Amino acid sequence: MEKDPGVVLATERYGSAESWKYLCKDGVMERRRDGSEGESRGNSVIGVFKSVFLPQGYPESVSGDYLQYQFWDTVQAFSSSLSGTLATQASLRGVGVGNQEATVAAATVTWLLRDGTGMLGRILFAWRKGSKLDSEAKKWRLFADVLNDIAMFMEILAPYFPAFFTLIVCTAGIFKSIVGVAGGATRAALTVHQARRDNMADISAKDGSQETLVNLAGLLVSLILIPLVTDNPVLTLSLFFLFTVLHLFANYKAVRSVVMETFNEARLSIVLQQYLRDERILNPLEANQREPVFLEFGKAVPIKLGVRLQEIVQSPEELSLALKGNDRPYLLGIRNGCVCVCLGPEASVHDEIRAMCQAVWLSSMLSPKESTCSSPKQQCHWEMVHESHKLMDTIFSPFLRGVEAAGWDIKRTLLDWDEWRVEWKTKTS
Repeated sequence: MEKDPGVVLATERYGSAESWKYLCKDGVMERRRDGSEGESRGNSVIGVFKSVFLPQGYPESVSGDYLQYQFWDTVQAFSSSLSGTLATQASLRGVGVGNQEATVAAATVTWLLRDGTGMLGRILFAWRKGSKLDSEAKKWRLFADVLNDIAMFMEILAPYFPAFFTLIVCTAGIFKSIVGVAGGATRAALTVHQARRDNMADISAKDGSQETLVNLAGLLVSLILIPLVTDNPVLTLSLFFLFTVLHLFANYKAVRSVVMETFNEARLSIVLQQYLRDERILNPLEANQREPVFLEFGKAVPIKLGVRLQEIVQSPEELSLALKGNDRPYLLGIRNGCVCVCLGPEASVHDEIRAMCQAVWLSSMLSPKESTCSSPKQQCHWEMVHESHKLMDTIFSPFLRGVEAAGWDIKRTLLDWDEWRVEWKTKTS
């Protein structure tokens, strides 16, 4: 005969991990976990692991791509830790550790020069590329890891070129400083994407715990590797290339697993061009799978957003041409091989998306040869700008409704706008 469990008075749960019942039996209220006792004991270990290494409220408190990204990020951190051990050993040998003829002063000077050049590189990179790290987080994340591997390879080779040792390690120090800026900044951008309950600090803290655990594992493996690779350059290089291949593969899989719901130039271009072909709206997963994750150098027709007025028009006649058929708080023009967009101070996020859609269409319609032409070809360019206004008047409203229905966040963007804002006067005023 089954034992009477009692009357259920209330239920409660902790996220999606645990659920409990309050029972009334013989006038006494008891609290019991749902499921068997065996499941409770088995889940206790997993529960402790989750509470230590995963954000509170996981998986509801993070984006859907969190676990896949963190898995590959853990793999790349482990392989990078082992590669870093090999590079550190080579650097120490290069500055004279174990060499009785080496002086402390010479080693100190080399170390200071490496750190000093690295600091300068960090400042210059943040100045030149800081604004790009939000809009192209995936590309710069992967770039940082590739550059980190190059820097470690240089450190491993440096002891074999003693005449150029200081130059090589200083160059590697600059590369590593760039890695520090790009890697840290893009990790922050990805944390913003992953945080779904304003829990960026918790996600960052747990990410630090995960990385610390991985580094501890790497440290234990390194203790085994160091005696094997000492004075064995062939084995050192072989293991380094093995770890580097694993590191780059894991990084590629990590950035490919990220599914961002906000538009940057690449994702908006992919979604718009698909819509212009067959009026189908790609959802965030489909567009992110097509998004390029490698940096592109020498783009055929670049787009510049938030420019000064003189980068679009250079005469009152050109200003009239720019305003023709345009009742929006932005101006577009084609100048010096670029599609330029000038933004008004009252422009909304939807205006920014519309302006970017026009710029993407113009860029796709221009060939590199056409984009560098001057008058009278410039008149042809203004006709294309006017055509883009007509196109947007026709398609933008249904396009915007479609992307919102597909799951895109149109309340904010990751478009790389500069800070120039211009107020212009119409012909009537």
